Amino acid sequence: MKAPTHARNNDLDAMQARFALRVTAHLSEHSKALPHDISERLRVARERAVLHARRQRAAVPATVSAGVQLAQGSVTLGQTPSWWLRLASLAPLLLLVVGLVFIQHLHHRAEIRAAADVDAALLADDLPPEAYRDLGFVTYLKLREP
Repeated sequence: MKAPTHARNNDLDAMQARFALRVTAHLSEHSKALPHDISERLRVARERAVLHARRQRAAVPATVSAGVQLAQGSVTLGQTPSWWLRLASLAPLLLLVVGLVFIQHLHHRAEIRAAADVDAALLADDLPPEAYRDLGFVTYLKLREP
């Protein structure tokens, strides 16, 4: 089973943060031995990198809050889902309708089978078929009942 995408991204972010801390600690440790002009250039470069990183972080929430995005097969608000996703969302409804039609068909067949069993029992009875056409048959049935 694959780990969720956001969990993998969090692990990657944590690894990158640990690496960045180790590199900055190592650089800070050895920066005291550098000449002044090189340390000033490094300081300016760090400030520019931090400013660039802040701008990138500030831009990310704006795109996320502006709407939903499609990432790794998950849909977020804002973008129109693809037609495959719309088709896939109709699949449960289609399965439900097919299931209901199948259940109705089975019920109808069961009713037909029950009626056929009653007809077969009546035809297999000891009475001759002419008795069913006889007008006194109802009287005969009433006398036969206990």
